[in-house]
Amino acid sequence: MEAVIVIPARFTSSRLPGKPLLRETGKYLIQHVYERAVRVRGVQGVLVATDDPRIVAAVESFGGQAVLTREDHPSGTDRIAEVANRLTADVIVNLQGDEPQIEPSHVETLIALMRNHSDCPMATLAAPLRCSEDYFSPHVVKVVCDGHGRALYFSRAPIPYHRNGPPDWQKPSPFYLQHLGIYAYRRHFLRELAATPPHPLEQIEQLEQLRALALGISLRVGIVSHAHKGIDTPADYAEFVRNYRREQERQAA
Repeated sequence: MEAVIVIPARFTSSRLPGKPLLRETGKYLIQHVYERAVRVRGVQGVLVATDDPRIVAAVESFGGQAVLTREDHPSGTDRIAEVANRLTADVIVNLQGDEPQIEPSHVETLIALMRNHSDCPMATLAAPLRCSEDYFSPHVVKVVCDGHGRALYFSRAPIPYHRNGPPDWQKPSPFYLQHLGIYAYRRHFLRELAATPPHPLEQIEQLEQLRALALGISLRVGIVSHAHKGIDTPADYAEFVRNYRREQERQAA
């Protein structure tokens, strides 16, 4: 089974314009993500899919591979589907361009799901929820799974809803899971998904994975130990820069 990682990256962002090209660490943000991706074992290639020539130039400047796509894609999935038409790999991994702290081993877990479940057209990851703040936050997407590790629903709302007060976060539970925005698709299903109009639930929650669930597919969910923090706001990026510099200083000591 051949797998390729595609990193969608667009210049426009409502909360952090020009995000992929931020460079306070000395490296572009998209470069940090790319370097994580090339450490993933068992993939045959890594490329960036973008709507902006400036991002193409940045990726090529550090030796990466980038593809220019149309500007009108409504989601990263649709952007990746355009690129998938040029690929021959069996599995396409959608790694978001604002995830510079993704664990390569987590991506390997995702690819293993596709390898071990040949009937699975799509897979994603989740991690245990650990606090009420994340449980109730609309910025933290939750997922509920069935007994076979398949997604039942994704929501920004607290699901499953704990009717008798907040859950006891000191007791680990397999039912409270934070969704991680990374996906793997069979190439043929990715094309089908991109050709399907957005579903009303997808539009209500603003969660593109609900389009796949609405098609009635078996969407596998792999569980990893912890969530990685993405870069959505200037504060997120400032925290990442501080942590990166701290780690560089530790390694130099």
